Amino acid sequence: MKSYHLALFLAGLAISLMLTFQFRITKDVARSPSVQQKQALVEQVNEARQKRDALKKQVSELRAQLDQIAAGQQLGPLKEELDKARIEAGLIAVAGPGVEVTLNDSNVVIQPGENPNLYVLHDEDVLNVLNELRAAGAEALAINGQRLLATSEIRCVGPTILTNKSYRLTPPFVISAIGNQDNMINALQMRGGIIEQLKFWGIQVAIRRVDNLTIPAYAGSIRFDYARPVPGTQPELATG
Repeated sequence: MKSYHLALFLAGLAISLMLTFQFRITKDVARSPSVQQKQALVEQVNEARQKRDALKKQVSELRAQLDQIAAGQQLGPLKEELDKARIEAGLIAVAGPGVEVTLNDSNVVIQPGENPNLYVLHDEDVLNVLNELRAAGAEALAINGQRLLATSEIRCVGPTILTNKSYRLTPPFVISAIGNQDNMINALQMRGGIIEQLKFWGIQVAIRRVDNLTIPAYAGSIRFDYARPVPGTQPELATG
């Protein structure tokens, strides 16, 4: 009987020592700098995601309130001006007749000694096409589904083109433009123009008319760090 109690005592003692040892190891691991740093980063990421989701929800609620207020019949002229401003700012999707211009790298076989950079699209090539469309009266522009604003950049980043601060685009580039179809096509295809220059190097260019072209709303953030409205100046509302 004594041996039985002694065995139970020793077994309990062994279990207690194991639990104590495991607790100390777990506590030491939790206190280690790498684990604490990882936990802190995870908490920061989760907190940032929560703030982002809250801001998105707030923006959606404010836009819904704005749409509700603007829908009032007594605000008809103001709503028209607001819609016009939102279209020009790229904040709402638009549709209308336009053209699609597809650009892709050259498929010409490069001969030994030739510069391969001459046969691939660069940011300046895409920018020249966009500027030609703007000059021809394009009212709304997008590239690969990204709405372009006056502040949108077209910048080369390695083998990609960066636009709207964080969107990387790769060929083929599909430029959508709403406006007078004849004016835009004639501007692109004029003798000595940008399309003729690109085709000289074998760059693949395709232009097609689209009777009802849809361009999405701008999806990024809009923030001005330096520009401020001049005090006392207000835009005039259209009357009549």
